[in-house]
Amino acid sequence: MTRTVSLPDLFESAFQPVEEAVRSGRIPGAVLGVVEADGTRLTRAIGKAQVIPSARPMTTETWFDLASLTKVIFTTRRILELAEAGEIDLDAPLTTLLPDLCQYDMTAWQRKVTFRQCLGHQTPFPAVEPVYTYGSDPARLRAFVMQRDWRAGPPVYSDINFILLGIVLERLAGARIRDLDPGPGFAWSAPEAASAATEYCHWRERFLVGEVHDENCSALQGAGHAGLFGTVDAVLGFAHDRLSGDKSGDPVTRLMRQPLSPTRTHGWERPYPGWSGGDRANAGVIGHTGFTGTGLWIDFLAGRAITLLTNRVHPSRHFDSGIMALRRAVGDRFFCNEEQS
Repeated sequence: MTRTVSLPDLFESAFQPVEEAVRSGRIPGAVLGVVEADGTRLTRAIGKAQVIPSARPMTTETWFDLASLTKVIFTTRRILELAEAGEIDLDAPLTTLLPDLCQYDMTAWQRKVTFRQCLGHQTPFPAVEPVYTYGSDPARLRAFVMQRDWRAGPPVYSDINFILLGIVLERLAGARIRDLDPGPGFAWSAPEAASAATEYCHWRERFLVGEVHDENCSALQGAGHAGLFGTVDAVLGFAHDRLSGDKSGDPVTRLMRQPLSPTRTHGWERPYPGWSGGDRANAGVIGHTGFTGTGLWIDFLAGRAITLLTNRVHPSRHFDSGIMALRRAVGDRFFCNEEQS
C-alpha cells in the first residue's frame, strides 16, 4: 500500500541533507523553499550569509546572487514572451534582430544560429570565455562578443548563447539589461547588509556582497546569462506563476516545458541520468542551477516546486562544496511523492 507524502513531510526530508551540508562546513548557509500550485509555501534558513570578514546569519529574507537562474527566470521568459507577441521568430537566425553579428563574414556559421538553438544550448559556441579580460568598456566588450570569430565545437551549455540573447533584448528595448524590469521581487543588485556573500574576487580585489559574482556580467554591466538577485520568496513566486500558467494554458510556460533534446527544453534542463534534480524526478520536471550555489526545480505533474539557495562559493569557489551531490540528495527526497506503508 502506498500513500502520498505531504508537503511538510517532503520539506522536512529534503531539508536534512541541507542541514548536514551546513553543519559539516561544506557550505556556509542555505535557504530551502517549496511551493504548491495552491500557493502554500514553506521556507527555512540555516547557517551564515557571510563568514569572512565577519559573520552574519542567513535568513529567509536574504538576497542571493542567482547566477545562471537569470537565464531561465529573466532571459528565457522575456525571449519567449516576445516570440508569443510575434516580435521574435524562434526558428529564425539571430541576424534577423542582430544584423551586425559577425558582419565581416556573411558566410560565418554564427550568422545561421537561431534563437531556439540558443535557448536549447544547441549551438557550436564554447561554454564560456573570459570576456572581461579583453577590456573595460562594456560597449566594446559587446562588440567583441558580436564580432569574435568564435571557435566552433560540439553543442555544450554555453553562456555565449545567453549573452547574445541578452543583447537581442537590449536592442529591442533600446536600453541596457540593468535598466529593464527584472520581474516581481527581483533586482540587478541587492543591499550588502541583506545579501549572501559570494567569493573574494582577485580581479575586483574585494569580497562580493550584493554585486554580481560573474566577471563577464560585471564587465558588460549587465548581461543575459547572469546578474539577477532575489530572495527565496521571489524565486518561489516565479515558480508559482509557472505552475499557475501551466494550468491556464499559458503559451510561455508550455514552451518552457517543451523538449528540445534529451536533456533540455527552451532554456531549462529536463531529467536525465545524473542531472541536478536527482534520480526520482518525473518527466514533468524542469530545473536549472546557478554557479553561486542556487537552483530551482518545478514539478508540473505534482503541482509543486522547490528551490535551494546557497552561498557555496563563499569565501572561494576553489573548494569542493559537494553542491552537486547536495542538489541531487534534495531532489531525491523531494520528488519521492509516495511511500510504502
